[in-house]
Amino acid sequence: MKTIIISLALFIAAAVGYQSQAQINIEVKNNIELKIEELQKQKNKIEKIEKDKLREEVQKINEQLENNEITATEAAELKKSAAEKRALNIQNQKNIIDENIALLERNAETVEGKEEKKIDAYYTSLGFLKYDEKIEDVEDYDSIPERTTSNTYVAFGFNHALIDNVSLSDSPYKLGGSRFFEIGFGWQTMLNQAGSLRFNYGFSVHSNGLKAKDNMYFVEDGDQTILEEYEYDLKKAKLNFGNLVLPLHFEFGKSTIKYGSKEAYYDVDHFKVGLGGYAGLNLGSSQKLKYKKDGENTKAKIDEDYNIEKFIYGLSGYVGYGDWTLYARYDLNTLFKDNPVEQHNVAVGVRLVL
Repeated sequence: MKTIIISLALFIAAAVGYQSQAQINIEVKNNIELKIEELQKQKNKIEKIEKDKLREEVQKINEQLENNEITATEAAELKKSAAEKRALNIQNQKNIIDENIALLERNAETVEGKEEKKIDAYYTSLGFLKYDEKIEDVEDYDSIPERTTSNTYVAFGFNHALIDNVSLSDSPYKLGGSRFFEIGFGWQTMLNQAGSLRFNYGFSVHSNGLKAKDNMYFVEDGDQTILEEYEYDLKKAKLNFGNLVLPLHFEFGKSTIKYGSKEAYYDVDHFKVGLGGYAGLNLGSSQKLKYKKDGENTKAKIDEDYNIEKFIYGLSGYVGYGDWTLYARYDLNTLFKDNPVEQHNVAVGVRLVL
C-alpha cells in the first residue's frame, strides 16, 4: 500500500510539473509574440516622427527663402539633403527593429526546444516613440511654390467709342446702352522671389457693342462707315464686333507663400495693380436692328465688316483687391479704318479671376 501511495504521489508531482512547465512555455511564447507585435507598431511610429521632423525642417528652410536669406537653388539643396537624412534614419531604425524581431523569433523556437534562455534580454524598446497617429506621406510634398500658374478670368461693363473733337454728351452712341464682355485664359509668372512683381500673359476674346442714338443705324458708304436715319421706328441699332487678342500685363502687389496639403503656393489675394496692353485680330462684325414696321415688332441682322480695323492693339490696366478689380482698355487703332474722323473704342468695367 505504501508503495502504491508513493508511486501515485510521484505521478501527480510529475504531471503537475509538466503542466507548470507547459504553462511557463506558453506564457513566455505569448510574451514574445506581444513584444514582436509592439515592435511592428514602432516601425510605423518611426516613420511619423522622422516625417514630422522633416516637415519642421522644410518649414524653417521656407522661412529662410521667404526672408531672402537663401536662394531658391540653396533651398532645394537643403530640402533634398534633409529628406535623404530622414529617409536614412527611418531605414536604419527599421533595420534595428527587424534584427530584434528576428532575435525574438529565434528564441521563441529555443523555448519550444526547452533550452533555458532569458527572453527579456533580446527585447530593445525604443522609448522615444510617443505618437500613435497615422501621418500622410510627405515625400512628394512640393515646398517650393510654382513660379508660373494659370487662371481664367471674365470682364464686363460699358463700351463706347471716343470720337475726335466730339464730347461724350454729343456722341451719337448710347453711353449706358453700349456694353462689352471679355473672357480669357492666362498664365502668371513671378518675376521676383517675393512674388510682388508678376507678369501676366495669355489670350482673350472681346465682344464689344455700340448702340446708335436718335433712330440712326450703321451704314457702309464705300470705304467708310457712317450713321444714317432708319426708315422705320428703331428700338435698337447695335453694332457688334469681336476680337481675339493677346493681353500682356505687369502686375504689382503683395504676395505671400502659403502651404497647402500637397504643395506650397503664392497667394496674391491682396491689393494689386496691373498695367499693360494687348494686340490681336478682329473676328468679325454684325449689326442687329429692332424696329416697328406696320405696327409689328421686327428684328434684322446684317453681317458686314463695316470697315472695322482688322489689326487690334491698345492699352489696358486694372486695380483692385483679390479676384475683383476695376478694369479699363483703350484701342489705339481706329475703329473704322478709313473714316476721316478717328474713333477709338474704349471699355470700362470689372474684372474677375475665376
